[in-house]
Amino acid sequence: MHCIDNQYNMLFSMTNELENKVVVFLRRSDGFLSYQKVYKTGGKGTGAQIVDPLGSQGSIVISRDKRFLFLVNAGSNEISSFRINQTDLTLVDVIPSGGIFPNSLTEVNHNLYVTNSGNSPQAPSNVSGFHIDFYGHLRPLKGSKRLLSSNTAGSRCIVASSNGSKLAVSENVTNNISIYKINDDGSLSNPVVNPSNGAGPFGSSYLHNNILVVAEVTINAMSSYYVQRNRVLDVISASVLNNQTATCWISVTPDERYAYTSNAGSGTLTRYRINENGSLTIIESIPSTPSMTGGPIDSSIDREGQNFYVLNGQEGSISIFRIKENGHLTLLQIYQNTRLPHVGAQGLAVL
Repeated sequence: MHCIDNQYNMLFSMTNELENKVVVFLRRSDGFLSYQKVYKTGGKGTGAQIVDPLGSQGSIVISRDKRFLFLVNAGSNEISSFRINQTDLTLVDVIPSGGIFPNSLTEVNHNLYVTNSGNSPQAPSNVSGFHIDFYGHLRPLKGSKRLLSSNTAGSRCIVASSNGSKLAVSENVTNNISIYKINDDGSLSNPVVNPSNGAGPFGSSYLHNNILVVAEVTINAMSSYYVQRNRVLDVISASVLNNQTATCWISVTPDERYAYTSNAGSGTLTRYRINENGSLTIIESIPSTPSMTGGPIDSSIDREGQNFYVLNGQEGSISIFRIKENGHLTLLQIYQNTRLPHVGAQGLAVL
């Protein structure tokens, strides 16, 4: 069994170049980063030199047992699986994603699920599932390939409930949130399709008390929902506006008291308080870089809830913030020499 106690703290991001690569950083105890190594993923990225080239949250994820790293290769329609060692990675598997243009991943109960954004009508948007064996190899799960609410749904993010019973997929084109039941064998039901409270559902986080929080890029807001047993969503807080631009990505502290959105268009991060009943209170917005031109996209928080990391998609840097007791973010470092493309990188995961 892999012993996570012997692991160094690490951070991972993805170049999304035509020859896709994952970049590994070591995290010091004070939160600062140092470059470790670059690994080929065995697949292809899109190579698009734009901010948020995959249009998604969750393109690179760590398994809940901290043993494996998974990422999408949207240019070759594949998923890569790496085993996480003490300070490095070992490529274990590269397999077809079950569709076209994979862009978001989630793992629960040793199963990995991916959203394929699709290329309708030849390849509609779907969810596909894979079982992860002890060594990190991926095997397609029978009965796990399911359509989204339409062939052109525009999947943006897939997240799983902590108990492994449900999946939630945000659909930016249809303005829907599709909820799937995960069966005991990892197969999926057909979705219950819920209308998003606000236009442009994007990044999501599934909390422990059946609360789902979803960013809304079209109106620059965040909504919270209670996920009922029948997979119908009850709105708790309806589109709490932040008056920023391109609100797409969400990270939530381990104690689930605060949520942070990345607002790429305005170059800012917005802090929301998550109240005990799941309602949201907006607190403040701050720059991700002093110039406010960084274009913050994917973000992640360490397991201690002490440090917040965000990829600046407009400059290929990573901003590091200390999380205060009241949730306020204090800038520690803007790490520039990341070996990521200046524009076009995607995904961030913290170990």
